[in-house]
Amino acid sequence: MRVLFTTFAQPTHLHAQVPLAWALRAAGHDVRVASQPDLTEAITGAGLTAVAVGEPLNQQEQVRELDEQHRREVEEAPDDEPAPADYIELADISELRDEILTYEYVQRQLTAVTMFGFRTLCPDRMIDDLVAFARDWRPDLVVWDSVTFAGAVAAIASGAAHGRLLFGLDLVGHVRQRHLELLRGRVPALRDDPLQEWLGDVLARHGHPFTEQAVLGQFTIDPVPASLRLPVDHHYLPMRYTPYNGPATVPDWLREPPTRPRVCLTLGRSFRETLGGDRTAVTELLDAVATLDVDVVATLSNSQIPPGHPIPDNVRTVEFVNLDVLLPTCAAIIHHGGSGTSQTALIHGVPQVIVPYKLWCNGPRAERMERAGVAVCGVAGRSAASEVRALIRRVLDEPSFRACAGDLRHEMLAASTAAELVPVLRRLAQT
Repeated sequence: MRVLFTTFAQPTHLHAQVPLAWALRAAGHDVRVASQPDLTEAITGAGLTAVAVGEPLNQQEQVRELDEQHRREVEEAPDDEPAPADYIELADISELRDEILTYEYVQRQLTAVTMFGFRTLCPDRMIDDLVAFARDWRPDLVVWDSVTFAGAVAAIASGAAHGRLLFGLDLVGHVRQRHLELLRGRVPALRDDPLQEWLGDVLARHGHPFTEQAVLGQFTIDPVPASLRLPVDHHYLPMRYTPYNGPATVPDWLREPPTRPRVCLTLGRSFRETLGGDRTAVTELLDAVATLDVDVVATLSNSQIPPGHPIPDNVRTVEFVNLDVLLPTCAAIIHHGGSGTSQTALIHGVPQVIVPYKLWCNGPRAERMERAGVAVCGVAGRSAASEVRALIRRVLDEPSFRACAGDLRHEMLAASTAAELVPVLRRLAQT
C-alpha cells in the first residue's frame, strides 16, 4: 500500500505524524511525507522520505510581518477604543459555548481563519504541486494534518482514500458542525460558506466538485483521549498517543534519580522558534518555583530569559530535553498548554499546571483537563508568581491529581497503538 502523509511546514505538526508513518513503514508499506521545502530536513531527520511541494512557507517571516503590522495598528488606534486584535485572536475558533456561537460570530471567525489561516498555510502552488505528485504516484491512502486541506484535495483528485490525523482537539470539526447547523436555519440566498467557497474553487480547478470530505476527511485518526474529545458527530479512529520530539539524546544528569520532587517547566518550541516569542511571562514562572522545595528542569533558551533576571538555585535550564524521557522522572509539569506537551504529560500520568495562551485549542483543552482533575490552570500574562506557586503546591500536595492523571493515562493506553491501527487503515484504503 502506498501512503502519503502531508502537513504544512511546522515541525510540531510533523511530529504528530511520525509514529504512524513509521508504523506503516515498519509493516512494509511505501510511505512518503509531503510538505513545503522548509520541512524537508525535519522529515528526512525522522528517517522518512520527503516530497517538497510548493514554495517555502517562511512562517517565521510571515509572523514577524504580522506582529509588526499589529504593533503599528495598536500605536495608531485611538485611546478610547479597544486595542486591535492580533492575528491569533482574529483567526481564533476555540470558542465552545453555544450562547456565544451565533451565526454572526461563527461566520466572522470562520471567514478569518479560512482567509488568514488555512489559505496561508496551503497556498495554491503547494496544493497544485501536491495534486500533481498524488496523480503521478497514485497513493492508496492520504493521511493529512487537520488544517492542511491540500491533503484532502490531493486525495480527491487522485482517487485515494483519505483521513485526517489530529494534533489536538478537533476545533475544525466542532466549528464546521456548528456552522452547518446555523446555515440550515437561513434562507439559501444568505448561506455564506467561506470554507466551501475556497475549497470548492480549489477542487473545481482540479476537475472535482466540493464535498464535505474535503473539510473533515472520510475519517479522522484521533490521539486525544475520548473523554476529552469535543462533541462532533464524525467517524473517529482512536489511536494511542506516542510522543515524538525529533532527534534527541538522554543527558547524563537525567540518569541520576532526583533527591526531591522534580518539576518540568516548559513553554514548548513553537512560540520561540516560529510564532515570534513566548506569550507567557517567563519571569513569573521562574519566580513561582524559586522558593519551592523542588528541583526544576526548565527547557528555556537564553533568548527566553530576560537579561539580568536571576535563575533560582533550584532551577536547571536546558534548551531542549526530550519530554518523553524527562517526564517519567517528574512529579509535575508547568507549561503553556501546547498539544504535544499536554499529550506527553497525559501519557506519562504527570499532573499539570497550565498557563495557556489562547492559541488553537490550548485554552479549551486546559479547561477540559482541569475538569478531569489532572490539571489546574492559570491565565497567561495575568497570573502572578504567587498564584502560580499556589497551583504548583496543589498538584504536588493533593493526591487526587496524581490519581486522576493515572486514570487518564490508563484510558490512553487502552487505545489502539499506531501499529494496531495499520490493518484498519489498510481495510479503509481498500473500500
